[in-house]
Amino acid sequence: MWKYVIKRVALAAVSLFVIATVCFMLVRALPMELPSDKNMQEIILARWEALGYDKPLLVQYGIYLKNVFTAWDFGTSWQISYLTPAWQVITDRLLSTVLVNLYALLFSVPIGLLLGTFAALKKNRWQDHLVSTGVSVFVSIPSYVYGFLMQYVLYSLLNAFPLHVYSLADAGGSYFTWKMFYSMIPPVLALSFGEIAGLCRFTRAELTEALVADYMLFAKAKGLTNRQATFRHAFKNAMVPILPMIISSFALILGGSLVIEQIFSIPGVGQLYVKSINLRDYDVFMANSIFYTFVGLFAGILVDVSYGFLDPRIRMGEK
Repeated sequence: MWKYVIKRVALAAVSLFVIATVCFMLVRALPMELPSDKNMQEIILARWEALGYDKPLLVQYGIYLKNVFTAWDFGTSWQISYLTPAWQVITDRLLSTVLVNLYALLFSVPIGLLLGTFAALKKNRWQDHLVSTGVSVFVSIPSYVYGFLMQYVLYSLLNAFPLHVYSLADAGGSYFTWKMFYSMIPPVLALSFGEIAGLCRFTRAELTEALVADYMLFAKAKGLTNRQATFRHAFKNAMVPILPMIISSFALILGGSLVIEQIFSIPGVGQLYVKSINLRDYDVFMANSIFYTFVGLFAGILVDVSYGFLDPRIRMGEK
């Protein structure tokens, strides 16, 4: 198991390096406009010269990697937050992203599991057909449609929620106030619909297969009721592939949602990523790209390793 983990980490490091290299070369090929202020121009040009921006791309990339590994310096933001370290720009916006996605998962996971279990227990009945039809519809709809739908229903029609998530100043200076949570409900719902549908479909498929397994007949032959056999044996075995999916979702909450954060004006890393591309803030874009790639690779490793801990019969890397 440890050999497998070390191998996956090494492959992830190689993948991270390749993706970072491609992103660096592509973004540096884009021209960046200097601000009109003369003093700012001089400061920026001096910093660019120190970073070797006037040198070939490979030399620039070597300087960038040296700064990252020796001083944990991912560069400076010149457009989004003037003279602020790029990594600090990301960490300042991370909490809002985590909260919205965490609320969405805490809301969608139990509902998805319950609906999937209910559909599996009512297999081929009208309840199952109803849930399966709803799941097919909700899985097929893009997240931005949910975002606009929530704004139309909750803001335009009912006038019950704000159009956008409140800023820190409007919410009382903290992300943990009731006012802030209240404003986050529409984006949380928009993120939850797809998650509920996907988890419901996956749970129904796994539990339906477990309910017709041979050990279920044996459990009932021992005298267990259908309900006891279902929750002691079928549900427990069905959760082996389902739990890693949930773990992956929790690991990916750091990544945020590019679309939903734009629609609801959430000051998170997703919105920051789009803004860094539009404003060509090189260092913030690179730091964000590395951050997104690391989160995705880490989630993949975590899911693979979790199989072995959830089920001792599974050992990754063994022949």
